[in-house]
Amino acid sequence: MKKPKTPVLTDANALIDEDDASKYLAISPRTLRNWRTRGGGPRFVKISARCIRYRMRDLLEWSDKRTRRSTSDLGILR
Repeated sequence: MKKPKTPVLTDANALIDEDDASKYLAISPRTLRNWRTRGGGPRFVKISARCIRYRMRDLLEWSDKRTRRSTSDLGILR
């Protein structure tokens, strides 16, 4: 039986695949694909046409930029 992969959270430069990135962000892989097409998602590394990876530091930076204190916090004065 194949051992499940887990994201390497200790290395900010670690490249993880779409499934691990989506698990880390608690969203679906489909959402990540949509964001890559439309924009607005975390930065990604395009190794080849079918090989997309995410750096942990980009996922952390992207999620940190979306941290708010309340629903009325627009994040403009941060």
